[in-house]
Amino acid sequence: MSIEAHPPHNLHIPVLLDATLDLLNPQPGERYLDLTAGYGGHAEAFLARTGVQTGATLVDRDDYAISRLSRLKDQGVILMHADFVGAAKELIDRSEKFDIVLADLGVSSPQLDQGERGFSFTNSGPLDMRMDRRQEVTAKQLVNTASTDELVRIIREYGEEPIGISRRIASAIVAERPLQTTEELAALIKRQVRGYKGRIHPATRTFQALRIAVNQELMQIEELLPLLPRLLNKGGRVGIISFHSLEDRLVKRYFTEQAKAGFEAELQIMTKKPIDGALYDVHNPRSRSSKLRAAVKI
Repeated sequence: MSIEAHPPHNLHIPVLLDATLDLLNPQPGERYLDLTAGYGGHAEAFLARTGVQTGATLVDRDDYAISRLSRLKDQGVILMHADFVGAAKELIDRSEKFDIVLADLGVSSPQLDQGERGFSFTNSGPLDMRMDRRQEVTAKQLVNTASTDELVRIIREYGEEPIGISRRIASAIVAERPLQTTEELAALIKRQVRGYKGRIHPATRTFQALRIAVNQELMQIEELLPLLPRLLNKGGRVGIISFHSLEDRLVKRYFTEQAKAGFEAELQIMTKKPIDGALYDVHNPRSRSSKLRAAVKI
């Protein structure tokens, strides 16, 4: 039974695992950096190829993920409890270099499944949404203190809802504050989007928007991308998995800039078009909206 086909611990099936392994092609002795290690599904599969005791570094800002990853310490893995920008800057300051870097963006499946984390409207829980529970700002604070205009901006920009729906939801939030739980907020949103038809729950985009705002996810990606070449050895590969157009747009733009940089380019693009999880990982429903882009250090 291969580790690639059946990831251990069954917490979740890593998204685009086989495609990521094929594209980044880990070799024995290569050094691996996982900037969003989560519960270790990708990491264990890569370490099975590179071998242990190579100074692999696994990063996550979720304390629960770090506790789960501690099982890999006896394989020579270094754990960093930090967001990926902070970790990248620290590694660069220490002149650390890697042959493979992976970033699997967005919220993890176990975070969505744990109602007490407040990420999902399908599991009732407190309005939290913090990936790093050491930070002060929660979704509850944001929802109950932000102005109507600020909520409109967040829902429109990060949830990509039309302006009319964004304002209707934001106005209803302000009118019905204080809100305490994910269930309350989801029900409020549903009342504002009556007659909604389709597979996507009407609260999906607003919950995404609040999560992005709470965790400053897009700002993190923008700061990370130009740091990536400094983390790679020559010939080193970086793979980035995104889950919605806002993330993928930032990655695509940076890779396009590299492709047009001529002699000043630091990366060569490996994926002319992204690998689409809906086509290449059909047996994993969590892969449906995922896209994988990769590049190699020149």
